[in-house]
Amino acid sequence: MTWEFYGLDERARKLVKQQLADAIEANLPAKETQILIKESHKMRQTVAYGLERFWGEQLRLEDKESAKANYWRNTWNELVAILKEGEVNLPQHQDVDAMADALWRISPENQQIALSVLTQLCDSLVWWTQRYKSLVPNNNK
Repeated sequence: MTWEFYGLDERARKLVKQQLADAIEANLPAKETQILIKESHKMRQTVAYGLERFWGEQLRLEDKESAKANYWRNTWNELVAILKEGEVNLPQHQDVDAMADALWRISPENQQIALSVLTQLCDSLVWWTQRYKSLVPNNNK
């Protein structure tokens, strides 16, 4: 087996930068934008609860805070793409029960790989959040 570079840090940078751009384009107040991009900290904490909970967080936020839900969804989709390159396939279902069942059927080895990659991706998201938070415009709203 050879070492393969998947560019987690660069992918995380793009996710944070896109989230910031979307918030600015939506003309969110500065405080809300700061809270939104700091969602990466919650993502990192949620990794400890497993893939099912991480995936489900987008659903919990969907009706109340759609911008946050989109950030979680985009992060999950990026994880799926990264793992696919490494030949670890995560399920993609819209139905909660089907998704939960499919996630629990992943082999323990692939679950461990997925959680390790997700941990590193979220660590990078947090790091880039700290770098980009100064770019939030102070629109005093």
